Amino acid sequence: MKKIKLKILDSYIEEFNEGITGQEIVRKYNLDLETPIVLCSINSERLELSSKIMASGDFNVIGIEDKMGMMTYIRTLQFVLIKATLDIFKDSKITIEHSLSKGIFGEIHKKTELNIDDIYLIKNRMKELIERDIPIKKISVGKEKALNIFKTYNMDDKIKLLKSINQETVKLYELDGRYDYFYGPMAFSTGVLKKFDLMYYDPGFILRFPIDEKTFEIPYFKNYRQLSNMFYETEKWAKLVGVGNCGTLNEVIQKGDIVNLIRICEAYQEKKIGKIADEICKNKRTNIVLIAGPSSSGKTTFAKRLGIQLEVNGVKPVPISLDDYFVNREQTPLDEYGEYDFESIYALDLSLFNDHIKMLLNGCEIEIPNFNFKTGKREWIGNKMKLPEDGVLIVEGIHGLNELLTTSIEKERKFKIYISPLTQLNLDDHNRIATTDMRIIRRIVRDYLSRGCDAERTLKMWPSIRRGEEKNIFVFQEDADIMFNSSLMYELAVLKKYALEQLLQIDSNSSVYYEAKRLISFLNFFKDIDEKLVPNNSIIREFIGSSCFYQY
Repeated sequence: MKKIKLKILDSYIEEFNEGITGQEIVRKYNLDLETPIVLCSINSERLELSSKIMASGDFNVIGIEDKMGMMTYIRTLQFVLIKATLDIFKDSKITIEHSLSKGIFGEIHKKTELNIDDIYLIKNRMKELIERDIPIKKISVGKEKALNIFKTYNMDDKIKLLKSINQETVKLYELDGRYDYFYGPMAFSTGVLKKFDLMYYDPGFILRFPIDEKTFEIPYFKNYRQLSNMFYETEKWAKLVGVGNCGTLNEVIQKGDIVNLIRICEAYQEKKIGKIADEICKNKRTNIVLIAGPSSSGKTTFAKRLGIQLEVNGVKPVPISLDDYFVNREQTPLDEYGEYDFESIYALDLSLFNDHIKMLLNGCEIEIPNFNFKTGKREWIGNKMKLPEDGVLIVEGIHGLNELLTTSIEKERKFKIYISPLTQLNLDDHNRIATTDMRIIRRIVRDYLSRGCDAERTLKMWPSIRRGEEKNIFVFQEDADIMFNSSLMYELAVLKKYALEQLLQIDSNSSVYYEAKRLISFLNFFKDIDEKLVPNNSIIREFIGSSCFYQY
């Protein structure tokens, strides 16, 4: 048998028979003693541990400290959950839906209503499967065979998805006689899942897992009830429209019914914006609206459309930009790396901003500063502003929900809105599309089309953007008076061609290559929609251009 040489963890070289698996090496050298090892790499190529190694090179292991490793751990845990649930409740249907409080929310649909005792039964069965350390096998089958398997399972969601893709063979995973389809790698066996929790969360469950590779602890649970309600409302509406997953959306596109669906989606959002405007106008003392949300939420278009709806109610919207209240560059606080922290709330002149807001609300005229981003200095160029008697200030920015921004303004005068594109549809019942992925696709498209920034640079910036959001936005989201879901169930089919054009250019040597590969994988499930069908006032126009509200 042919021999290969592998350098193990950059330390020593060993000779092996060609075809040895990564898992055999991990077990031989006890490489997973501290934290679970879920993948391996050969010369930087990432592989499942079940893969056969056919060439010499550098062998390294990948744990949950790596994003791809963490996603593999979670995906494997989901498979065990699905298997355990169907072992106990044979005819039930499990849906993996969205993230919530550092975990994943889902539902189990069965003859009797899910309760906490059911969750204990499933959790104990999961523990049994994990303790048995059952190998998870990856097999390649023809599409027709895969379809027949899912027909016996009565899984219409997977049938629709597989029918809509142009592949003759399909990769399935098998766990103790149960087959399923997942996009993304899987761990070698159930024994790797050393820590997890499953809790009842009406009307479903939350699957929880360690997210800190240093402590390997499951994070504290915080109840985001308002966010949960928004997800639930979105799910109900998707069921009402009859488009809850990618396969169904592809059917609509193929049948030529997409124009009507686009109109329905846009009308639904307009109706929601109109209702928010009505809520603002109910309280006659409300005269400052604060809009906040993470990157690529569509805040600018939302603010413009909200302004129109306020004018319908006889209220004049007056926008004020937080960007003009940056402190001079030399006064900007520094982050933990000694770099300017422009996302810190203290990068804003809070005293001046509050003084100006109070003066405007008291009917005074003020001069708005102009921040020169080239010089890093504040300038006074005669920009005068006065709030009319029937006016409402519209403030859009990442700190809108933080009380520190408007400490001098009474709470009853403020109306806070949290906006984010919360996922409306998933690939199928067991493969969710993360809200973060929706936002990063939007960001890639906008950065490329409007700012000349390629996808590689955007992906490299994303972790820093996410840290800023965790610190400055997500911690305040439950303080909002109302939440608005800016996602549109058809949008990925529009954004797809722009995003793929950029993602496919990322070289295999790039540090973000596998992230790009993952995004390419799920985008390819969607059929294309011509961007000409998107209305010019749509939130999607903020990312693809030709918006009626502003120009790139």
